[in-house]
Amino acid sequence: MEQEIKSFVSYLHNVKKTSQNTELSYQRDLMKMMRFLQGQKIEKLQDVTETNLNSYILDLEKKGMAAATVSRNIASMKAFYLYMMRNGEVTTDPAENLKAPKVEKKVPDVLSVEETKRLLEQPGDRTPKGLRDRAMLELLYATGIRVTELISLKLEDVNWKLDYIICRDRNKERIIPFGSKARTALEQYMKSARTELIGDKECRMLFPNCSGDSMSRQGFWKLLKQYARQAGIEMEITPHTLRHSFAAHLVDNGADLHMVQEMLGHSDISTTMMYAVRTREVYEKAHPRG
Repeated sequence: MEQEIKSFVSYLHNVKKTSQNTELSYQRDLMKMMRFLQGQKIEKLQDVTETNLNSYILDLEKKGMAAATVSRNIASMKAFYLYMMRNGEVTTDPAENLKAPKVEKKVPDVLSVEETKRLLEQPGDRTPKGLRDRAMLELLYATGIRVTELISLKLEDVNWKLDYIICRDRNKERIIPFGSKARTALEQYMKSARTELIGDKECRMLFPNCSGDSMSRQGFWKLLKQYARQAGIEMEITPHTLRHSFAAHLVDNGADLHMVQEMLGHSDISTTMMYAVRTREVYEKAHPRG
């Protein structure tokens, strides 16, 4: 069964051109399914029944897995068995009739405009690290990109003439504009800090770490939490919080949902719609005739 899972992940990588995070997610879900089935003395893919998979789903629910996690596991099994059917590895699809639990889309927590302003003001402008951190935070809030995309940016991904960045994901690209505040922070960083951070290393990354190498997600998360504490922000903040805040503030100020969807890289407009739901909730609470 493990070999079939590897074949499926290879198909995702080479044919579907999915992101590394997506591939790891599928692989993790399916390997977990395989271990459960092996515990039930089921070793061959062809011996798996719909009852076996339903037992696995019940096991996930008994362990307290969130509905969204269970739904993702079901989606992984459905995609995997569809691939196996097309390849002739199985003659029946035991995942075909699996029903995902209803997932309520939670409106994400976002920073207020004032909290965002305080957060962005925290990095100092007297050290290379402070200038780098300010540029990173300003660009993250200005564009709404994911942290993985932020730390993967290269020098050539910034268009200084038209003030936009290019985010690349395998065979897809997104062009996202940034504003004057982010440009100023980037210019100060490039002029006074980046060369000191990389030293004599050959580095094309826009934002290297303090050793002149690629920055990690964990490294960025650590500095973000530090600045959130300094800014007196009490809510639990994650790297995704600025992405949510970027989208929510745009929608609050009348931005077109399809434009926001394109900048965020959402494949489905329904994902972007949650920011409109939040705006409606804010209106109903704040308006005297809401």
